Amino acid sequence: MKQHPSLKCTEHRPWPLPEKNWRWCQQWQNLVFIHWSIDKDWLQKQLPSGLELDLYDGQAWIGIVPFSMKGVTLRGCPAPRFLCDFPEINLRTYVTRKGKKGVWFFSLDVPNALAVWAARTFFHLPYYNARIKTTEHAHQVNYHSVRNEVEFDGTYIPEKFIDATGNSFESWSTERYCLYSVNSQGRLFRGDIHHKRWPLQCASIEIRKNTFLNGMPIGDMHPSVLFSRSIDVVVYDLVRDD
Repeated sequence: MKQHPSLKCTEHRPWPLPEKNWRWCQQWQNLVFIHWSIDKDWLQKQLPSGLELDLYDGQAWIGIVPFSMKGVTLRGCPAPRFLCDFPEINLRTYVTRKGKKGVWFFSLDVPNALAVWAARTFFHLPYYNARIKTTEHAHQVNYHSVRNEVEFDGTYIPEKFIDATGNSFESWSTERYCLYSVNSQGRLFRGDIHHKRWPLQCASIEIRKNTFLNGMPIGDMHPSVLFSRSIDVVVYDLVRDD
């Protein structure tokens, strides 16, 4: 099998690739990263035992990331486009365990029942069915997602490219190479992912409605809104991490 394009560059990883082959490949497009400060004591209580909040300069952050998934494919099993291309919006925070910094998801919304089933079954992730409409015109991305009372409606526009390296917030919040999840028995799992370094741009954003954060003790939105046009990703099987 031809080497996946994301695996041509691995030197930037904070730990080695898993020894086993990747299980899923996909491409993420038109991502925007939006972050708000949040009370760290409250947020830590929302996490499962074994995960510790990863703070930036002593502050906890919660993020909303709307984007589009393209070519979501199980290794060796190509699927029709209507099954593997769909938008997603997730609500997340940043955690660490045994020196491996990753992402914890509170919700992931997609308009794809099969994707919801697969992600819940194989990755123990809190995926939900939602109605999502996204359009792009002249580099402007319009994104509208509705799931019951949970709604996001906004428009974002990419601007200049940035070099997110070192200890910057931009690097800290994006260069993550695993996710964590918990199954129905409360067992903790880690799922490694791999991609090249994020090609990032600043972005301007207009948020017309956002109820994802209702009831949460959030503070100000971070001034650095980030955009990425496209990145190729491989995802590995979960491993027990308890």
